[in-house]
Amino acid sequence: MNETLARPEAATADRPHIPPPDRDTRYRRTGDTESVSGLVSELWRHSTTLVQEEVELAKAEMSEKTTHAAVSIGAIAIGGAVLFAGFIVLLQAAVNALAPLLPPDIAGWLAPAIVGLVVIVIGFIMVSGGIKALDMKKLAPRRTMDSLRRDTNMVKEHV
Repeated sequence: MNETLARPEAATADRPHIPPPDRDTRYRRTGDTESVSGLVSELWRHSTTLVQEEVELAKAEMSEKTTHAAVSIGAIAIGGAVLFAGFIVLLQAAVNALAPLLPPDIAGWLAPAIVGLVVIVIGFIMVSGGIKALDMKKLAPRRTMDSLRRDTNMVKEHV
């Protein structure tokens, strides 16, 4: 067999030895000098930056949600304090005002029961409002979740 055919890299008298290129350049775009490994590296760098930015967004959003939760918990605590203070003060005042209007034989227990029930209903309404403000759906980091969905869809489209 001819040596030139067996070893194509061998130099001949009319053709000098030219080493093969380090990488295949046939599929490169004009003006684009990045290799596949360079593109993968850049994709990794951008993905890492994107994840870091998403984490920062999640932290900021959770901080905002934590503040909202703290305000709601404060409303519950204040509602509970009002409930307690209202129970004590109004109970005594209403008992004293209601007792003369009731028959004397049942006024001693019915007047405090009526007043206590009214105060409990008011306190329950206040505490329920605070609990509704703590709805877990409102505390979820919506913007971060939406952004992650968009990023996932974008990566799926480009891969």
